[in-house]
Amino acid sequence: MTIRPPTGADHPQWRRLWEEYLHFYQQEPDPESTGHLWARLLDDEDPVEGLIAESEGELVGIVHFFPHPDTWQPKPVCYLQDLYVGQPHRGRGLGRSLIQEVVKRAAEAGWSHVYWQTAHDNARARRLYDQLTGGSTEFIVYQLDVTQVGSREANQ
Repeated sequence: MTIRPPTGADHPQWRRLWEEYLHFYQQEPDPESTGHLWARLLDDEDPVEGLIAESEGELVGIVHFFPHPDTWQPKPVCYLQDLYVGQPHRGRGLGRSLIQEVVKRAAEAGWSHVYWQTAHDNARARRLYDQLTGGSTEFIVYQLDVTQVGSREANQ
């Protein structure tokens, strides 16, 4: 298996994995957003980075991540936003390898740490994440859709 940045020729296989990932989280792929993400992944000037896992000419996994400033320390931190390994390729250490490659790149770049989140019921992934990290933090994630702010305030 090889882990490497994507190239333009990878688009069809990357898109297949991306759409599988979105469906896993019960999301419908948006062609505009997907195209925008792909362009960002290929743009060396954009902070969003991606890696792909390739086995025998087939893309079998993807990861997307980016650094951002942190208010608690001077070094940037790395948010690993998307990680997906195709169903037939799970259980072979590909997810672990993709995370470890992100961590390696973060260390080389001088970033402080890598963090991510997953669904509470993603038990298989959480087993891996617990092995790698020693367990989740005690923080709970909240999300507020900015297009709904006015209507929520009116209902209070």
